[in-house]
Amino acid sequence: MREESPSQSSPPDDLTLQRAAALWGVLPEYEDVMGVKHAPTRRTQIAILKALGVPADDERSLRKAIEQRLLEEWEKPVVETLVILEGAREFPLHVPAAEREGEVSVVVQCEDGWRQQRRLPLADLRELARTEIRGRDFVRLAAPLPPGLPLGYHELRVVLRAGRRRRSARSRLIVCPHRVYEPAGLDGERRAAGLAVSLYGLRSARNWGCGDFTDLQALIDWLAQETPVSFVGLNPLHAIANRQPYNTSPYLPSSVYYRNPIYLDVERIEDFRRSRRAQRWFRRPEIQQELERLRSADLIEYERAWALKLRALKLAFVEFLRREWRTGSARAAEFRAWCRAEGEMLERFAVYCALDEWIRRRHAGVWVWPDWPAPYRDPRSRAVREFRKKHWRSVLFYCWLQWETDRQLAAAQTHALQRGLTLGLYHDLALATDRCGADFWAYRTLYVSGCRVGAPPDDFSPSGQDWSFPPVDVDRLRRDGYRLFIAAIRKNCAHGGALRLDHVMRLFRLYWIPEGHTAVEGAYLRQPHEDLLPILALESVRNRVVIVGEDLGTVSPEIRAELARWGVLGYRVPYFEKHPDGRFRRPEQYPEQSLVCSTTHDLPTLAGFWLSRDIEARRQARLIDEETARRQRADREADKQRLLDLLHELGLLPEWFPRRAELAPEWAGELHNAMVGLVSLSASRLMVLTIEDLFKETDQQNLPASTWQYPNWRRKTRLALEELGSLPFARDCTRMFREWVRRSGRGRRPVALAQQRPTGSE
Repeated sequence: MREESPSQSSPPDDLTLQRAAALWGVLPEYEDVMGVKHAPTRRTQIAILKALGVPADDERSLRKAIEQRLLEEWEKPVVETLVILEGAREFPLHVPAAEREGEVSVVVQCEDGWRQQRRLPLADLRELARTEIRGRDFVRLAAPLPPGLPLGYHELRVVLRAGRRRRSARSRLIVCPHRVYEPAGLDGERRAAGLAVSLYGLRSARNWGCGDFTDLQALIDWLAQETPVSFVGLNPLHAIANRQPYNTSPYLPSSVYYRNPIYLDVERIEDFRRSRRAQRWFRRPEIQQELERLRSADLIEYERAWALKLRALKLAFVEFLRREWRTGSARAAEFRAWCRAEGEMLERFAVYCALDEWIRRRHAGVWVWPDWPAPYRDPRSRAVREFRKKHWRSVLFYCWLQWETDRQLAAAQTHALQRGLTLGLYHDLALATDRCGADFWAYRTLYVSGCRVGAPPDDFSPSGQDWSFPPVDVDRLRRDGYRLFIAAIRKNCAHGGALRLDHVMRLFRLYWIPEGHTAVEGAYLRQPHEDLLPILALESVRNRVVIVGEDLGTVSPEIRAELARWGVLGYRVPYFEKHPDGRFRRPEQYPEQSLVCSTTHDLPTLAGFWLSRDIEARRQARLIDEETARRQRADREADKQRLLDLLHELGLLPEWFPRRAELAPEWAGELHNAMVGLVSLSASRLMVLTIEDLFKETDQQNLPASTWQYPNWRRKTRLALEELGSLPFARDCTRMFREWVRRSGRGRRPVALAQQRPTGSE
């Protein structure tokens, strides 16, 4: 048979394609929630590999790419980033077999300046593996590390000498603990409770139509006085565009590294109070009237609220420049020091914000950076550098906004701890980043074009989910020392005692959907959990932050077991805690190493579940047809009956309470009390009740798969902060929650578990 000429091409052989897929991390199959296994198609595998820059549609080219990838791996003496566990004594070293008689120098420079060097013959090192590539033999050796390396981010340098040949290589050496941070105890107890709020939704008589950090402190005061909770759960506070309806989701942010200044209490800022111009503007009748309209509105008006705040903040910044910056005051020095510590990451974010504002003023209708004039789409371009120099005040303003936001959030965490909330604030880190946002503009070389992240079909989303944001290229992330991953964890640990990772499976695998494919036609790609979990543990320990992993959806038992081994708390919602036959689990059957919550932003509230409000909302939004709605209602009725059976079995409902799911409105108080009891009594270490479920609200914050059809992320709390301590309804709901928290042993002041149930609230 004649050899194929270089100019000819042929589709890749199945074995070659499978080998390439495995090498670039495409998993060969996954198991769905029903236990059915699915394998990606050839078309999907080829599309993903091509998005990664691999010539996957030609057999000869693909074989060369595989060979080249393996050669690059074995030619490097050490990987660019080496993640090890505390106490590790060795690291893998690659050398050509022909140089085995040479020697190696190992130099470790710790982040605190400590340095140690050791020189030894390669022949003394234990061989771990051997391979042959393109006629060259390579060996993997176990090279020694200095004993007692401290936790942290260090540098490893190796110098190989063989005859006259000398080679050197550097690696970022990250030494990590074996588990995430675990508090010695929460006031002597391992169990604790918290209240979850959407900060934007807090009502008050003083805010500017959107909840802010002063509202948060007022809520903390009320909780500290009226309940024994240990923390307040918050929505992601990430920076978003604050534009309705497409740019209000805290789970699709412009940046996960910086926060939304809409949460600032403008009136607390010293420069605003000092500015005569700002005060004159603030007292104008039309401004006060607009503020009153925003406060009294049923829904949050992001654009109007942010327009007012932005105007006020710019006036305050002018005062800061005049009084602080130009005089070199102590506050200006503090601000400069903060900016230096933030470094290039803050600089790029602020430049993006300033550019976005400037371009939208000059080009009406241009809303996203992919539509900007071409020279400004690259953060490293000459045009961007010139803009930065010319518009330095605007860039500095957006740095100042983040500084003030950081200060007010830090004050809220300090306030929570001072008021006795053991953990303080419980933050949330989103999985996504908006492909038209700041992070993708600033770091898009680390993202993969041509694919989107989503989720495969399951019983919650039969057609799968397409989240429309790009995945990170893990090879580039590793070569960069995992700096963006570290920054995301570290910045979201700041000013908190616990951190929730949305879609924690991201550490193990991500579901990629190639361009031109539906969510059904995606595939999972392996993520470097063997590096990411230790780094997560390091940042958790250094920041003394408890880690919660949201592990809902298609999650394998192996992933949950590995998370448990690292001390990451799982995430449990009663709606999903079922036995294979459909019966709901008893509270003592929940895993101890988990957080249980009454609901999530994407799910119905407790009241909404029993009233099927979520099904009706999907029907009204035309996300489902009448037949689907009918089937979902029938399934809901079956679930309600199973829950009712369990509540009776546990003794959480009185004997007289009906045992059928057809419930009258006058029984709602007893049912609500029983459901809160079910959540509180679970074996889970942490328990969270949402403020919507505390006050029996019926509508959820977000309706998945909708945008303009539903007021996502805009719902305010049922009660204003000023009403929490005065209305009989609020006092009854609070008393019920307080008693359940204490009697389940979760209170800050431990209370023995009583035999009788707390009284149901009306």
